Parts: sequence; C-alpha cells; structure tokens
Amino acid sequence: MPEAFARQVRGKQTSAELQPLYEILQRYDGELICQYDAFAGYCAEAEAKGEQDYPLYKWTKATIDDPIKKAKYVKVFTVYVGGDEVYAKTAAYGLKTDLDPMVGGPIVEKLALYDSNPANNPQPPKKYRT
Repeated sequence: MPEAFARQVRGKQTSAELQPLYEILQRYDGELICQYDAFAGYCAEAEAKGEQDYPLYKWTKATIDDPIKKAKYVKVFTVYVGGDEVYAKTAAYGLKTDLDPMVGGPIVEKLALYDSNPANNPQPPKKYRT
C-alpha cells in the first residue's frame, strides 16, 4: 500500500479513495491490521510475558528493529475477519475475489492468500528460531 494511504489506515482515517476498500472489508467484518504494528505488539507481549514462550520473538524483534524492514512493513496490511487473523476459507476467497479488481491500483499494490499450515508458509531463518 502506498505510504500516504498506509498512514491513513494506521491512523484509522478514511478518505474517498479508501472508501471502496472499506466497503469490501465491511461485508466480511474485516479490518486492516498493519503488519509492523502486529509485529511490534507481538514483541511487546513477549517481552511482558516471557520471550521463551514466543518462538518467533527473535526474528520478529530483528525485523521491527531494522529501519529498512520497518519502512516495508508499515505499508503491509493483513486482513482480520471478525477480529481473527485466521478465518474460514470462504471468507478468505470471498475477500480475494472482491479485492482482486483493486490490485495494481492506487491503493492495493498486491494481494496474497496464506494458509495457517506452517508447511505452506515461509519460516524464519534458523538463526532466529528458539
């Protein structure tokens, strides 16, 4: 997402340009969560409760402390549905179908679906695993 729109979304602001995106999200009880903010929240929780119980802490902390990665992740958003990061395939595919026409436009640069099976997702480098 371009930086100007990312700032608006992170600040819970709206604009005429963002309204079509928000209308699609509303159909699914969806909310955009900034990936950087999610990473920072994960680290804060790990630091408060004990890093040993958070296997991705080292990787996540290294990511948010890196200015280049921070610049990237403040513009990357995840859609939560009903407050959940993991949700039914029907909602995921419905969102993708509805959002696909926006891809490549002024707001949605690209769109990806991920499933919750770790075997189907990239894992952090070994140096960051506990």
